[in-house]
Order: sequence, then C-alpha cells, then structure tokens
Amino acid sequence: MTSRTQSAAAGERNEPATEQVPYPPAGARHGGYPAAGTAGNGHGPLASLDELHDTAGRIAANVERVLVGKPEVVRIALVTLLAEGHLLVEDVPGVGKTSLAKALARSIDCTVSRIQFTPDLLPSDVTGVSIYNRQLGEFEFRPGPVFANIVVGDEINRASPKTQSALLECMEEHQVTVDTTTYRLERPFMVIATQNPVEMEGTYALPEAQRDRFTARVSIGYPDPQAEMAMVDEHAGHNPLAELEPVSDAASVHRLIEAVRHLHIAPEVRQYAVELVAATRQVPELRLGASPRATLQLVRAARAQAALSGREFVVPDDLHAVAVPVLAHRLVLTTEAHAARRSATDVIRGILHRVPVPHGGNGQGRR
Repeated sequence: MTSRTQSAAAGERNEPATEQVPYPPAGARHGGYPAAGTAGNGHGPLASLDELHDTAGRIAANVERVLVGKPEVVRIALVTLLAEGHLLVEDVPGVGKTSLAKALARSIDCTVSRIQFTPDLLPSDVTGVSIYNRQLGEFEFRPGPVFANIVVGDEINRASPKTQSALLECMEEHQVTVDTTTYRLERPFMVIATQNPVEMEGTYALPEAQRDRFTARVSIGYPDPQAEMAMVDEHAGHNPLAELEPVSDAASVHRLIEAVRHLHIAPEVRQYAVELVAATRQVPELRLGASPRATLQLVRAARAQAALSGREFVVPDDLHAVAVPVLAHRLVLTTEAHAARRSATDVIRGILHRVPVPHGGNGQGRR
C-alpha cells in the first residue's frame, strides 16, 4: 500500500496514517526508506551453546571487573540481555547501578546512548524530533538517544510521567512513532534503567504499565567487606570502566538471542510457568498480580537461564532462578501486607513453595 493510499484510508477512518521505516541514521528525511519488513536480519545461522557460554562468560568477566563481588546481579543482567528484555536496577546511591549499566553496554561493540532523566526532560529529547530544513524545503527527522542498541536511562523516576511514557512503545514494540511515521529500532535493543527508591523528593514513581515492560529488576546491595576491599584495590589507581574493551558485538549477541529463543521447553514446564504467574493473582496479600506479559517474560528468562547453564532445554529450576527478579516488581501489595512488613519477594518465594513442581522435563506426573 502506498503512502497516498494509506493517507486516503486513514482519512476514511479519521485516523492519522503511520508509515513504517527502518532504523534511521542522523538527519534522515521522511519517506527515504523502504517499507518495513523488506530487509533480512543478516545475522547468519543460530549460535551453538558452546559459543553462547563462551561469549556470556567473557561479558560477565568484563562486567565483574567493574562490579566486584556481585555475580548474581551480573547473571540476571546477562539473562535479561539474552532474553532480549529490559533491566531495571533499583537501589540506593553509590552501589554501582550506573556502573553496571555502563559496563554491560561497553562490553558489547554496539551503539550505546545514555539519557540522564530530569524533571525538565521532554519526550522529544528521548525519541527525536522533526526539524524543518529550509534548504531542502522539507522536514528532517533527527533521531533521539533511544535509537541505539543499548540505552542507559539514569534515574528514570526523576522524569515526568509524560517523558517516561515515551519509552513505552520503544520497549514493547521496538519502534518509535514521530509525526505519524514509525521507525523500527535496530536489534538487539535493550533499555537499562536505574532508579533510587529512597530519595523520593522530586521523583515520579513508575506506573505499573511501565514497570511491567521491564523484564527483570535487580537490587545490587552493599558489597561484603572482602569485595569492598577488592574494589578499593582495583579502583585505587585507575578506573576499570574506562579501560573496558568490547568482547562481543551486536551481530553476535543477536545470534545468541535467536539461539535462546529456540531452546526446548516441555509442555509440563510451560504449564508450570503459567501456574506460577496465575498464583500471584489469587494471593490475598496482593492488590495486583502478574500479567500475561509476565508469563512470556518468565519463560524467555528461563530459556536464557537454561542456556547459561549449558542446557538445551528448560527445567523448573530455571524458572525458580529467575522468578523473583522477573515477577516481584510487577506485584502491588495491599496495605495490610505492607503493615505486616511483607515484601513481593516473600510472596513469590511462598508461591514457589506452594505450587507443585512437575517431575523432570518430561512432565511424568507431579509432586
């Protein structure tokens, strides 16, 4: 369908027409790109588990040079990357939230951008804006920082809800719509956002719809004394973050993501994932349980966890390993649960103990 036909059809429906175009370079003009879906991915055959394990190990070692003594946090970051999801890093100041995001971004030779969220940030500062070019006599689109493989959003809860919502379409649909034109984002695409849950003056809490688009949430926490001493020694004379070199590239990561998507998950294990998420909707301590999107993200994260463990199939232990970071931030507790000092993590762990686990990968009975 041509643009003129699209406009005519939109006029009949009284809706603006949208034209899909690929990821635009800086200074791209409207209408200068082929229609969506015409280009192949060009990333070659699927990666093997050995290649995945080797690449993930190199990325993890790179990140751990900066974030000392937090292998579990690095594991969740890698799981989110391989699940082609988005990561929310939530913790107090000074524990390495931004360092984790930057270290992961610098470990991959791909396009990276950083957004410092502030109350005066506008949606166009994130997505980009169309500027009139007087010489050409037409509007020219200037892409915003969201047009990158990895987008680091620092202190996302300091921006207004209007600006936060600029990420909704990007994170869910991997595209940006500006002035009725839709631009596809290049893959892989990952948003790593940080926020401080303690200092709440001048902040805007992320709504449930925004939190639900983050695949996982991690809290780094304070290091133990030995790790903190190692960090002091490591950072004493130089900055490891400035010395990080890429150990993979965007094309390789894309191949790993596609390989993870093809990992086998038995019907019984899929049913177990559905039951875990459905159980969150029946707990009296919760005002809001996990969504169907959470089920999809749980399965994708479990596949990535299985791949990191060197398996070509998913087992219930993989679901257990990612259940808390994938599900906890999506839940809304009741006032009574807060008063009883219950947390979403406690609720998820209780569900993991209550829901029967299928026997093995073949699902032969349940206990």
